[in-house]
Amino acid sequence: MLSDADYPGNGSGARRAKRRSSGESPADGQALRSSGRQTNVRVKRANNPPPGQSKRKATDTEEEDDQSEKKYRKCEKAGCSATYPVCFASASERCAKNGYTSRWYHLSCGEHFCNECFDHYYRSHKDGYETYAAWKKAWTSNGKTEPSLKAFMADQQLPYWVQCNKADCSRWRQLTKEILLTPSLAATFRCGTKLDNVKSEGPDQCSQPEDLRVAEVTDSWWHSMLILPPLFKDSPAAPFLAAYYPDCVGMSPSGSPGGAALSELRADHRRAVRPQIAGLCPYFQPFYQPNECGKALCVRPDMMELDELYEFPEFSRDPTMYLALRNLILASWHKNCKEVLTVEKCVTQVVVRGLVRVRCVQEMERVLHFMTRKGLVNTGALAVQRPLLPERHRPRNVIVIGAGASGLAAARQLHNFGAQVLVLEARERIGGRVWDDTALGVVVGRGAQIVNGCVNNPVALMCEQMGVRMHKLGERCDLIQEGGRATDPAIDKRMDFHFNAILDVVSEWRKDKSQIQDTPLGEKVQELKKNFLQESGIQFSELEEKVLQFHLSNLEYACGSSLSQVSARSWDHNEFFAQFSGDHTLLTKGYAALLHKLAEGLDIRKKCPVKSVDYSGDVVRVTCSNGSQWTAKKVLVTVPLTLLQKNFIQFVPPLPDRKMKAIHSLGAGIIEKIALKFPFRFWDKKIQGADYFGHIPPTPDKRGMFTVFYDMDPQGKQAVLMSVIAGDAVAAVRDMQDKDVAAECVKVLRELFKEQEVPEPLHFLVTRWSKDAWSQMSYSFVKMGGSGEAYDVIAEDVQGKLFFAGEATNRHFPQTVTGAYLSGVREASKMAAV
Repeated sequence: MLSDADYPGNGSGARRAKRRSSGESPADGQALRSSGRQTNVRVKRANNPPPGQSKRKATDTEEEDDQSEKKYRKCEKAGCSATYPVCFASASERCAKNGYTSRWYHLSCGEHFCNECFDHYYRSHKDGYETYAAWKKAWTSNGKTEPSLKAFMADQQLPYWVQCNKADCSRWRQLTKEILLTPSLAATFRCGTKLDNVKSEGPDQCSQPEDLRVAEVTDSWWHSMLILPPLFKDSPAAPFLAAYYPDCVGMSPSGSPGGAALSELRADHRRAVRPQIAGLCPYFQPFYQPNECGKALCVRPDMMELDELYEFPEFSRDPTMYLALRNLILASWHKNCKEVLTVEKCVTQVVVRGLVRVRCVQEMERVLHFMTRKGLVNTGALAVQRPLLPERHRPRNVIVIGAGASGLAAARQLHNFGAQVLVLEARERIGGRVWDDTALGVVVGRGAQIVNGCVNNPVALMCEQMGVRMHKLGERCDLIQEGGRATDPAIDKRMDFHFNAILDVVSEWRKDKSQIQDTPLGEKVQELKKNFLQESGIQFSELEEKVLQFHLSNLEYACGSSLSQVSARSWDHNEFFAQFSGDHTLLTKGYAALLHKLAEGLDIRKKCPVKSVDYSGDVVRVTCSNGSQWTAKKVLVTVPLTLLQKNFIQFVPPLPDRKMKAIHSLGAGIIEKIALKFPFRFWDKKIQGADYFGHIPPTPDKRGMFTVFYDMDPQGKQAVLMSVIAGDAVAAVRDMQDKDVAAECVKVLRELFKEQEVPEPLHFLVTRWSKDAWSQMSYSFVKMGGSGEAYDVIAEDVQGKLFFAGEATNRHFPQTVTGAYLSGVREASKMAAV
């Protein structure tokens, strides 16, 4: 299967190697190639005389030697190491091979073609012209770059290189020109393998030396001498990127489907068509489509991100090779996220001609390790058999304080990287503010249970890995008034419009730089509403006012606080960043199943509340309230914001003033939940299959009391409703008995369903997050006078020893399990990089 050029045992090739000081050997000759950097040294070369002529004598004059020198020509590319190039193409009958040509065309240091082979394809009267013309037509219809003859030679004529899969060999071999590289061939190739996959007989083929040009490829200068960037054929990323020009995203236009429709799609920059890929989870959309924006955890396949440029500055001038590798890795991971994506799996998918494939395979490991460390691939609820990162990226030992979503995410990542991790948890259970209750016959999340925006959401990734189904929440939410009357959807729509218009005016107000004084969001909303009514002359009806109160209560639910405490200037600070889009879903099996999967195999010590963290020395010393002490090079703190505000953990030395100021500038929001199980589903007839329904508050002071009711069993078998208490209503129920809260809730339901029987609940549960010793909150918000920057400040590490994670450290995605999880992934990446 290998060309003769791979074996120095070829007699004529061996003789030529003796007579040549450097450069490339003939395409049909020997395999050993020297560095060829002696570009300024004149070397005499002997030629085999044509038949019938005698050899030159050693006593020939210097003048005759100089004439002999003119029969060879150097590569004109400045810096090229090949003193005496060799034509790899051998397309023309007059091919110069290793002799003289009027011009050498440089593709890389080690790959050239002669002027005669150039003419063979380029001149319309030559035999190869039709081949080049057909390729040029396909390239032009699919691609954007120039279809030059050099591009044709690189894309169609260069030989493939493949690496021996034998563990003790791994030598690179050049395939003969007629053999096409496939992923299966790359995965199974061994030295001496023939086309029919039968091993050749005779001496051990792995003992044959490797072509010396391969060693040059590893040098840093080699990449800079490439004339054309590598463009992969049949990349796994191709189905994801059909709307892009292939050569803009690291793929070859010659290997891509064409057609007028696709060309029109690529030219129409106003369209962003989502590719349909069989078997792919619809929530997996790792690449932006053209002109698409504002989508979380999405990358542009045609440009490098800032952190990528920082990590790989050598690709800043021409990122094509990096983009080809990164896009291949991302696509491969999303096609199969249930198994570890290894370098071995990735490199078999690299199909590109020439020595550049050697360089791509070498770079693959770096790119894959970077993407693994950043949590872009090989993440989620993934079990690994061996460390994912090399030893230099493995922190020796890490202590994680808190076994909530952020702590478990970081611990799982670090464990998979190969670090030694100890998790200290104050409670008797893991999960933190994720706490699922099954006492009512279905899973009820006392904490989080809804996923807001599933596209690219790591929660959706873990569900896919574990085979957990998410229930898509419908958009319909009937608003029911006390008395049992359903609200006209037109009124709801109109008031929703006015409500959002008021918030838009708030956004405009904060753009005024002269408004340096912050104000409570509730006051600003009332002020703008009053101004609008006065200026427009419109008067809201009593029902419209109540519907507006419903929308305000939903806003308090989102903020986790009464609007009197929330900053008007920064209440929606994270909306400036790309957010998760797509379906909102209910985890009917709960979040706990995901977190328990993350916790598998981790060293977690429960009932170990941390009392102090001393980071004054070379190692960090952590002391628990039971007297146990632990030390580590790095410690990750993931406790809720309230515990940091109340100094539950003593830090030695104290945390920096800047960090403490940020901690106190955020608010500790609280919402409570109530769930009730009934003997039958009395709401079905009225709600007609909707996943939830709204409760219009009868008066403003009742706002936030059981605002929305969720049907906790979408299958319709169990009769369980869950509702939320938010805003000022939280304080109203704080000191009430659970049974009294349940009675109030039933009273409201009987008002909403006045025309029918609402039975007494069989069982109920009421959350008490405000009294929970180890959280004392639900999620954070920006208090009046604060800003979103506080999230970033809290997330800053201290002296490279103390790290911080949790939803209150994630400026982009606060208040969510997703945000907490991603903050843990972020800190694991930081600890592995330091």
